[in-house]
Amino acid sequence: MKPIANIALSNAQAVYSGPEGKLWELLMGEQIHIGGLASSMDLAKKAGIQPGSCGVDFCCCTGAGMRFLMQFCDVASMTGVDATEAMVELGQKRCHKEGFADKIQFVLADVCDSGLQTNSVDFVWGEDAWCYVEDKSIMIAEVCRIVRPGGTIAFTDWVLGSVAMALDELQRTLTFMKFPNLQTRNGYAALLEQNNCVMIYNENTGRFASHVELYQKMIEMQLTYDALKIIGFDQSLLEMLGGEMAAMGKLAREGKIIQGLFVARKQ
Repeated sequence: MKPIANIALSNAQAVYSGPEGKLWELLMGEQIHIGGLASSMDLAKKAGIQPGSCGVDFCCCTGAGMRFLMQFCDVASMTGVDATEAMVELGQKRCHKEGFADKIQFVLADVCDSGLQTNSVDFVWGEDAWCYVEDKSIMIAEVCRIVRPGGTIAFTDWVLGSVAMALDELQRTLTFMKFPNLQTRNGYAALLEQNNCVMIYNENTGRFASHVELYQKMIEMQLTYDALKIIGFDQSLLEMLGGEMAAMGKLAREGKIIQGLFVARKQ
């Protein structure tokens, strides 16, 4: 796991409480993760999410993942944990509007200390958001504490690829994305195994590079005005953001950053 100084939870909270979070949703939709619905369907299938099951979504943002699980997997109930108050409030409004207020609840908390009951849910879910968590070892221990024996941990995340980044590349990526560090596929697997879990899937989805290119094209070819409106029509800022996305796309094509998919069972 590669760390960087001076990036913490407060930085992620600032992103998703302000225009940068709105810009990500403009480009990626309510499902602010690489691959959108197709990625969620893939993860749910590999995890074997069952109708009538109960789950927790760590770093749930506005709860789009939970609403997906309601619509497509017929889960019975979901609890979303997120540390950004603006996202929790917006998520509650969206769940009420879509008729899920009685089945989805939100907890405003740090996922490293969720306050949820031990052995209380069938699965824990996450999509491209655990990269914002500083101490991933504590988070994984918390995940494994609340899921019941025989339950499932299923998540995707941005992780380091098989080709090493140069230090300046890592610094630039973490600074732009407000990530305190990035885990590796094997690093996540080791943490899960240390917490009495058996790995079922640990793979590179292969989606990262093509989707970053898609987001770049959307800004350049279709959503330029919409993006500028969100950031106060600051064209120099938009050019900077485009440059950072281009740099990240290059890293993805070189195999230095990927979207990892993980499914594990708690023993």
